[in-house]
Amino acid sequence: MAAPVPSMESHMLLVFLLQVGVLLFAAVVLGRLTARMGMPAIMGELTAGVLLGPSLMGWLAPDISGWLLPADPEQMHLLDAVGQIAVLLLVGLTGAEMDLASMRRRGRAALQISLSGLLIPLGLGVAVGYPLAHVLAPDRSDTTVFALFLGVAMCVSAIPVIAKTLMDMNLIHRNVGQLTLMAGVIDDAFGWFMLSIVSAMAVGGLGADDIALTLVRMLIVLLVAVVIGRPLVRTALRLSSGSAEQTVAVVTALILLAAAGTQSLKLEAVFGAFVCGTLIGSSKEFTAARTAALRTVVLAALAPLFFATAGLRVDLRALSRPEVLGAALLVLVIAVLGKFAGAYLGAWLSRLSKWEALALGAGMNARGVIEVIVAMVGLRLGIMDAATYTIVVLIAVVTSVMAPPLLRLAMRRVEYTEEEQLRLRSRSEDVPVGGDREPKGVH
Repeated sequence: MAAPVPSMESHMLLVFLLQVGVLLFAAVVLGRLTARMGMPAIMGELTAGVLLGPSLMGWLAPDISGWLLPADPEQMHLLDAVGQIAVLLLVGLTGAEMDLASMRRRGRAALQISLSGLLIPLGLGVAVGYPLAHVLAPDRSDTTVFALFLGVAMCVSAIPVIAKTLMDMNLIHRNVGQLTLMAGVIDDAFGWFMLSIVSAMAVGGLGADDIALTLVRMLIVLLVAVVIGRPLVRTALRLSSGSAEQTVAVVTALILLAAAGTQSLKLEAVFGAFVCGTLIGSSKEFTAARTAALRTVVLAALAPLFFATAGLRVDLRALSRPEVLGAALLVLVIAVLGKFAGAYLGAWLSRLSKWEALALGAGMNARGVIEVIVAMVGLRLGIMDAATYTIVVLIAVVTSVMAPPLLRLAMRRVEYTEEEQLRLRSRSEDVPVGGDREPKGVH
């Protein structure tokens, strides 16, 4: 008979509880402060993590920082696990907000915006990556691999950050918000595909079969979602219609199981969560009011904790070296210009207005935690060192902070359509935390 698994050490549990409590409290306070300043809460939530991380507390109070945020992997994995649950539920609920009928009508526009928003920053990232490799790449890193990796980091968007920003600003029901999410999904799918290729190049194990296999796995997920997932979700929602609590439990389980499915196929878990969310939202048995409690918990507690945890990864002390600071500014400018140029070109090809194009560029420019994950993979594989990692994470934070004010500026000049009014009324009982129930024309 196998020996029982030992329980968690009391000290580890104490540190974990303090980590969650301190991070969440700081995120809520700073999020509320930024909201009072007219900015979405996500800006304060990210800042909370930066202040509690090595950039400030690790520098001013290293002993306290080392006790609260120890370098022990097992301790930090507990915090990361909570963050992963948060991001999966956030992405799943975002998928439930998607208007599939609108997606079918605007699929071409989303594809044009996504492709131009991908290819331009990818090309610019690779182009700047070659000369910067001599400054930033570790000695053992291949120049081509480094340049490709930097290009991938610059072309991705961040569905969790985009979703939270749109929810904070009550823009997720707007056509621009829907287009941004659609294009962002395509961006992320391509980004994870490219990341798998570059990662394989880094370890010397890339072949044509590996690329084809990744594509096949993605197609399998979509096929299973349509053929099996749709009736399964419909049945599960019908059986749980007895109470809102049952619906919340079933929706949570479906999202997490779908995420586990794509993770088992060596695809990103967020991809499965988003696909499952779209199936839930498109089901006739789904009503937004029955998941209002889940949305409240995710948006008010889990999501702020997740974004604060992401901010912990930033160490601004690495920018004290002039060459690193110069490279950081160069990469940041190219990343922002590339994403805006790509999104603007796609919007122009789709006959959208300049203000809609600006809003799309602002939304897709937010790299957020997806770029943090890309940076962590690069650090683990030896493609980049600590300084390059900080640069990539800094871009993720800065672009995420840039998105809300630019979105607000652009959307003030985009009039409401009848379709948007109808979509808002259909979701009126599930308004995001801090959102407006009625359109005011200024967002």
